[in-house]
Amino acid sequence: QTQGTILPSPNFNPIMDAQLLGGALQGISCEKDVLIEILTQRCNSQRLMIAEAYRDMYGRDLITDLKENLSHHFKEVMVGLMYPPASYDAHELWHALKGVDTEEKCLIDILASRSNMEIFQMKEAYLMQYNTDLQQDIDSETSGHFRDTLMNLAQGTRMEGYADPSTAAQDAMILWEACQQKTGEHKNMLQMILCNRSQQQLWMVFQEFQSISGQDIVDAINECYDGYFQELLVAIVLCIRDKPSYFAYRLYNAIHDFGFHNKTVIRILIARSEIDLMNIRQRYKERYGKSLFHDIKHFASGHYESALLAICAGDTEDY
Repeated sequence: QTQGTILPSPNFNPIMDAQLLGGALQGISCEKDVLIEILTQRCNSQRLMIAEAYRDMYGRDLITDLKENLSHHFKEVMVGLMYPPASYDAHELWHALKGVDTEEKCLIDILASRSNMEIFQMKEAYLMQYNTDLQQDIDSETSGHFRDTLMNLAQGTRMEGYADPSTAAQDAMILWEACQQKTGEHKNMLQMILCNRSQQQLWMVFQEFQSISGQDIVDAINECYDGYFQELLVAIVLCIRDKPSYFAYRLYNAIHDFGFHNKTVIRILIARSEIDLMNIRQRYKERYGKSLFHDIKHFASGHYESALLAICAGDTEDY
């Protein structure tokens, strides 16, 4: 049972919300608390209805007004909340590919964790928003086996629901050889299996791998490969096993290893807010002893902190 932290608001009135937002944005000083109160407490489809009501009422685009009135990370959060999920993924991928430096970790987080359907919708959004093909951009902006694996994931052709015990042992052997031999051909086989087999199938493959090699597949990949190719393969395995755990691990890294990597924290909280952020919070607390709420409070400040905490929706005992 996966659960988000942001649910549809009961007694929802888009016209009233649009009016309140208009008042908050048009005033002499922007009333940021009002923005947080409304935009973090409505689900995405409700926020889109508010944006429509706002346009009808003021003849202006809500995203544009948010961009003009806000700054820094707080702006990124508020604007990010206004994109439909597929558009938000597309927006993040485009910036990761077309920014000054390619942001490989962002590409990994998104492409390793999305379902076929989510990938299909994200590619459509990417084409509409940027008038260019996601796979072409991955092809031109990344390289080597890392690129090949991203390209494979971006096809969104993972089998669904199918599992065959007899081929699981074969696949496990191929993976094990790929970790021993490390030739280009073996790397291709490795990523083909990880990108195309169903989740159920890979569960069995990982178990078979353990009994053949006496080693966990993640440890084997970490030993045999390096760089972003290795990170991407590990991310695929971790997402197959338990997506909330993967994102808890990524959030912990982003908060503690990089001196609070804002972009990563914002992206994960927004993208998972209606899917499994509750579960991510739970895994975070279990694994790291401190709550996500506590760690955000410790590292962020001001309205930015309030907005992140509102999305995170922590309990009082999480302080």
